[in-house]
Amino acid sequence: MGKSNRCKAKKQSYISVPSQIITSLSSSSLQSLLLSPKKAHLNSSFFVGHNYSCRRPRVCLSALFLFVLVGLLRLGWNVNTLVLCSQSFGSNTGKVGERDHQVLVTSQLQSPRPLHLESEFWKQPDGMGYRPCLELSAKYRKASEAILNGRSKYLLVVVSGGMNQQRNQIVDAVVIARILGAALVVPVLQVNIIWGDESEFSDIFDLGHFKRVLADDVRILSSLPSTHVMTRPVEEKRTPLHVSPQWIRSRYLKRINKEGVLLLRGLDSRLSKDLPPDLQKLRCKVAFQALRFAPPILELGNKLARRMQSKGPYLALHLRIEKDVWVRTGCLPGLSKEYDEIVHNERRRHPEFLTAKSNLSYHERKLAGLCPLNAFEVTRLLKALGAPRSARIYWAGGQPLGGKEALSPLTREFPHFYNKEGLALPGELEPFANKASFMAAIDYIVSEKSDVFMASHGGNMGHAIQGQRAYARHKKYITPNKRHMLPYFVNSSLPEAEFNRIIKELHQESLGQPELRSSKAGRDVTKYPVPECMCKRNKTT
Repeated sequence: MGKSNRCKAKKQSYISVPSQIITSLSSSSLQSLLLSPKKAHLNSSFFVGHNYSCRRPRVCLSALFLFVLVGLLRLGWNVNTLVLCSQSFGSNTGKVGERDHQVLVTSQLQSPRPLHLESEFWKQPDGMGYRPCLELSAKYRKASEAILNGRSKYLLVVVSGGMNQQRNQIVDAVVIARILGAALVVPVLQVNIIWGDESEFSDIFDLGHFKRVLADDVRILSSLPSTHVMTRPVEEKRTPLHVSPQWIRSRYLKRINKEGVLLLRGLDSRLSKDLPPDLQKLRCKVAFQALRFAPPILELGNKLARRMQSKGPYLALHLRIEKDVWVRTGCLPGLSKEYDEIVHNERRRHPEFLTAKSNLSYHERKLAGLCPLNAFEVTRLLKALGAPRSARIYWAGGQPLGGKEALSPLTREFPHFYNKEGLALPGELEPFANKASFMAAIDYIVSEKSDVFMASHGGNMGHAIQGQRAYARHKKYITPNKRHMLPYFVNSSLPEAEFNRIIKELHQESLGQPELRSSKAGRDVTKYPVPECMCKRNKTT
């Protein structure tokens, strides 16, 4: 290695080590490790009981360092690799290039956090042996031959909303095509009015992979065949909510058999969450296996995830604190009267944006757990659940109302705080500029690969990642128990230790453990894949 890559410090020596090791040593212990032996003591014994004279100081210092390291390991410290020269990605705060706490060994000592508490936060839930299990019935497989060979029925679908909402509709479009025995033309992504994103299916998802994975279930076509190009499709704009397969067949089968082409729009939540087992498995197959992101998106998303993983475990937060979220939910950000007024004014100008129940006041809605958590509440929750100050956090989401001020409670307590803009190198995000679906997909990838995930509010992304992490053998997913925990947040007389104990107790069963979909009516199998899509057998299909 050239001289330019060597350590250049001459007067002071730096050692890049986990801060908990340095801060856990007493001042006297630290000084005893660092002070060089005086010349007058060179003939004193190095090891007790041995008349060993240190004639080679470098050897002695190396032996002393190894001796201390072994002692720390025996005491149970989680010591990472110790290096004399540590490289970093850069120097800007909040960027992946930040020096991750290079410690000058003579730095001021701080009170340490017990290591067993830090490791407890990263502990994964017990998956109880559940594994992906998509074995289809003989009846389903037998019916597939006729469906795949059919050339007379074609389903066109237009999906709307944001990227994660479109994913849900694509899943249901495949299932509806299977119910009707029709070929599915690649879904059309409606231009997003809010974001102006004109991306097509193949821009966001890997179309070839989508076709290959579903080759035994539904025939997927890139476009209508020439025999049906001039056919005027039967269009259905008002499919009711939560319809059954029987309703779909009775409503559409005769019409598609006659006309050959059926066009459906607005499929969000139109198909029932309670379907026969084979169709539930098909839902999981589409959501967890077929809908893979396009290679350019996948490559960059994985690259950013690796940068987060490069220095240990990380937490992904989906923060729902953008202006439109506060407007739609009927809630307030809790920053100042100025920002509350901005939300109120926007709501008055666009009353159609308000999707929450209007008969509840803001405070009633808040205490009912219907509002997003703000950054202060997220910070208190994470601290109560044992998140260490050294935790690396990736935050997904749009520009928060209030900008840096809105995020300041988090960044003060957790300084290693990143988003995709902070992680990406210059030029890496340029190909995806002004494409909201691309940006949402990158957030999805980095969040899904995290060691722990938490969303400050519900929503399509949070639900999709919850199901994806469950399908990946139940990776940790924190579901804030807002309705039960928020009364304790406003109780200023409660000691911090007691507050933390209560919050931990409230979340014992909200950390991503297996949860049966059938335990509550109307649950989506792509959010709760047990038991239809996961079983306790060793066989994975």
